[in-house]
Amino acid sequence: MVARRRLLGAGIATAATGLTGASLIPVFSANGSDDTSAQNTPPPIVPFQTPLPLIPVAQPVSTAGGIDRYDINVISTTKQILPGFNTQLLTYGGQFPGATIKARENRPVIIRQRNGLSVPIARHLHGASVAPESDGGPMDTIAPNAERIYTYPNRQPHASLWYHDHAHHLESENVYRGLQGSYLISDDIEDDLPLPKGAYDVVIQLRDARFDAAGQLVYTMGDRARTTLLTNGVPYPYFQVAARKYRFRLANTSNMRFFTLRLSGGAGMVQIGSDGGLLPAPHVTQSLFITSGERADVVIDFSGYPIGSQVFLESVASNGSAEQVMRFDVTRTAADPSSIPSVLRTLPPLPTATAHRTIVMRMDEDGRPSPQAYMDDKVYDHHRVDAHVRFGASEIWTVTNANTLAPHNFHMHLVQFRVIERNGVAPGPAESGLKDTVAVMPGETVKLQATFDTYAGEFVYHCHMLDHSAMGMMATMKIA
Repeated sequence: MVARRRLLGAGIATAATGLTGASLIPVFSANGSDDTSAQNTPPPIVPFQTPLPLIPVAQPVSTAGGIDRYDINVISTTKQILPGFNTQLLTYGGQFPGATIKARENRPVIIRQRNGLSVPIARHLHGASVAPESDGGPMDTIAPNAERIYTYPNRQPHASLWYHDHAHHLESENVYRGLQGSYLISDDIEDDLPLPKGAYDVVIQLRDARFDAAGQLVYTMGDRARTTLLTNGVPYPYFQVAARKYRFRLANTSNMRFFTLRLSGGAGMVQIGSDGGLLPAPHVTQSLFITSGERADVVIDFSGYPIGSQVFLESVASNGSAEQVMRFDVTRTAADPSSIPSVLRTLPPLPTATAHRTIVMRMDEDGRPSPQAYMDDKVYDHHRVDAHVRFGASEIWTVTNANTLAPHNFHMHLVQFRVIERNGVAPGPAESGLKDTVAVMPGETVKLQATFDTYAGEFVYHCHMLDHSAMGMMATMKIA
């Protein structure tokens, strides 16, 4: 049973860094989040004892008429995450993480979603361009034992999206307890490139968790004790790889945690994609920064490692310390016809902006007992429209984090946008593609441009650190 959240019963103190190799988790103090008593001490975990689970691909119940149809029930179930313990989870169809849905540009997907839980849910396809009735907005929920239909036309280019719960005041706990999965849209542009494919194209979902002594997930708003890192739903797995190139579709599905990822030994990886699909050009990097809700596609080439090598994916804290997240074991040779072209895609030039607006994100960080979070100094109210956007407009939004301690990130429903400036300078190569979620660190200002020419209606924008949006850092735009 999902515990009803004590939404505003936490006092924010600062932004924690250096925790278990991760960084920038806002610190709250409430409801036992600092409790280290024996009954709440998780069982010890021996790393690299479990093979990496490959997330299954969902199978449609029908493909008639060029439409892929799925029936998915949200249910509570148990699964072994920690060895010897069955953990209670909220799941899509009993899978944790949820099964990956593979879609095709211009081929619709229709999902019949049934709610088998005792709390409302809302299914949001993060990064998708969909009509408002299928967006899964925070107040557009499915009651317990009810169902509804979501229609995804997929009239957008290739992208590594993800789906998750979005029921307001419940989204943070529902996602934490398991309501998340990947959704991959492909197209001819992506298919025609000689990138790694098939078994060498792997979804990797990263997140954190906290367990009690009985192996159950512990949920507390803003908990800084989520020190167990999960990869595809298990802690610290190993993955046997061939000495060749792999494409990894990385998704940060944590509620709050930001990851700075690197390979052991200082080896580089090639970033080829971000939230909205492939970058215009690949770039080599020694570290990858992804915030809650962001995705990044990378290619790692294991051909330079001798058979028997072990390579670690590490999470690096702001103080430079690192924690091993998973291990790659190079166990065999394999033919490798793949390559990384110097040009991956061509993005059209940005149109002339028709409007400019400013957005300020802020939350109480003075230690008060009942903090709130704000978008333009307002707590989310679904009865209020905060931004009126003309249909067809291309707008520049200047988004500022007014906090001095707490990090945020910014997510818009409906649209993929382009980052055009960060703190007054052009963005780096990691932000050169299409985005739907962008980091905004304390005191930072990020300028982005979005074009609203697909659907009219009401959609939200918010901080995608889900505890912050649950506390009110969310607003409504009406496109008309």
